[in-house]
Amino acid sequence: MPGQPYYDLASLPAVGELGSPAPLKAEQLLERFDRKSVARTLMETFFLFDDLVQREAFLAGEIQEARPVVLSVPEVRGESPLPPYLAGFGVDGGEAEDGLNAPRRAVEVDNLWETYFRHAAGVAERTGSGVLSGWVRSEVGLRNALATARARRLGLDPADYLVASDLAEGGRDFAATVSDWASAGTPLAGQQVLIQARWAWLAERDPWFTFTDDELAVYAARIMLLEHWRRIVEADERRAAGEPVHGASGNVERVSS
Repeated sequence: MPGQPYYDLASLPAVGELGSPAPLKAEQLLERFDRKSVARTLMETFFLFDDLVQREAFLAGEIQEARPVVLSVPEVRGESPLPPYLAGFGVDGGEAEDGLNAPRRAVEVDNLWETYFRHAAGVAERTGSGVLSGWVRSEVGLRNALATARARRLGLDPADYLVASDLAEGGRDFAATVSDWASAGTPLAGQQVLIQARWAWLAERDPWFTFTDDELAVYAARIMLLEHWRRIVEADERRAAGEPVHGASGNVERVSS
């Protein structure tokens, strides 16, 4: 018999194709679920990814305003400490939730991304989420592939810019995505390449009609990507109008000169 996820999914508006407006905001989606539910935990873990993207962009001076979903505005602005599950591993020389010491990174923000990926992997293990587990492996692999390409272009040692390599998805080739990202005409177009790759990944692994928490997690991830796409389109429109343009993504996803 279908459980609660069936009724939750049946009550949600349909998500359109990439580039369409999100049918509801992330905050509105979270409000539908109990704070202690597995579905909400998975959703918040996905939305936290985008919060950290915005945090990195804000602290780098690339955006003037951040609209986080899981973190608070002061946390994103660096005005308040991050939550304990993000604050320890590698950021201040402390330890992770699992007690492992973090190596220092050439780029300080990579310490935080290592923390996030390990936190998300822990959430996936505790909840039994195959989707979140796969997302972590894919994102670590993609991020490290981008970091490697960028480091080699700049004549740097790629090993100094890799995060959580033990979590990366083995055997997957990111060459095509990295090539499209590197050849993009603008940083905004490069970011769109990555969002398209993430959207395709979700489409391939969507547990459609299983009526599980993982299906709800994919729904949330799509909302996140639609919002990220919207920010990029709006930034591109400002650029076309001759207005100042600030990026919407983290350093490893920028197209370097």
